[in-house]
Amino acid sequence: MSRIAPARQTIRDVRHFNRFYTKQIGLLQDRMLSSPFSLTEVRILYEIAHRRKPTASALIEELGLDAGYLSRSLTKLERQQLIQRERSVADGRQSFLTLTTKGQHTFHPLETRSNQQVGAMLGRLTPEQQNQLLSAMHTIQGHLDVTGQTDARPSFTLRAHRPGDMGWVVYRHGELYWREYGYDERFEALVAHIVGDFIQHFDRKREHCWIAEKDGQIMGTVFLVKKSLSVCKLRLLLVEPAARGLGIGRRLVSECVRFGRKAGYKKMILWTQSELGAARHLYKEAGFRLSGQKRHKSWGHRTLTSEVWELKL
Repeated sequence: MSRIAPARQTIRDVRHFNRFYTKQIGLLQDRMLSSPFSLTEVRILYEIAHRRKPTASALIEELGLDAGYLSRSLTKLERQQLIQRERSVADGRQSFLTLTTKGQHTFHPLETRSNQQVGAMLGRLTPEQQNQLLSAMHTIQGHLDVTGQTDARPSFTLRAHRPGDMGWVVYRHGELYWREYGYDERFEALVAHIVGDFIQHFDRKREHCWIAEKDGQIMGTVFLVKKSLSVCKLRLLLVEPAARGLGIGRRLVSECVRFGRKAGYKKMILWTQSELGAARHLYKEAGFRLSGQKRHKSWGHRTLTSEVWELKL
């Protein structure tokens, strides 16, 4: 692909956006989130907290920092007893980094404040505007990622349901679960009953359906439905085979969890089958815990094992 030098106005527009966004998230302040730490120090603590014993080399690669600068930052955090080093048994030249107990107690309030800051910013937007914003951010990341890791991931968007979508949900569940798991038409009838009930009793403030699209085509869906005042259910998660690996399933689950918390539910539950490995992995990754199992005979199978998963919100 040929490259064309950007116009001066394009460069000015990008720089204007950078100034706007750094102001929005407080990057112009000397200290992050009203803490005694710089942006770089908070990022280092974040990576150590969210990775399993990273090395300094891994942080250099992830954060793009100069080795000397990172070394000085790590030494400072170590002196403050926020991090500790564990020498590798396999390679004595390497050390693994972890947060100390003091470091965990120091970092967690920063994480909470950061989430609250972003939540307040997103709270001014409608769900549709939030989806548009996230889609634009994914597009920016995909175009600018110099590692090329996100270039191979076509972007997708999420939207709320509209007329015609429920028929697609029923059809694709029937088709895919027959092809991939051998579930007969009685499973399709179950899905039809679920979506019909959803539409007939739809509570806009406490229920939602997300439709994932890529290039104008539906690629996935999930529902959040009300079970009681304090409990909601995640239902009918589906991702088209051609779109698997793009992060759609993970995003759909995270949107359900976010909406459930915002709607004031205390717990989210879901019902699935033990053989649905990819979906079970997403639920576990999102923090759901298996709470019950039951063997049953359904949809043309001799024996299946149903599972109930729960997540405290």
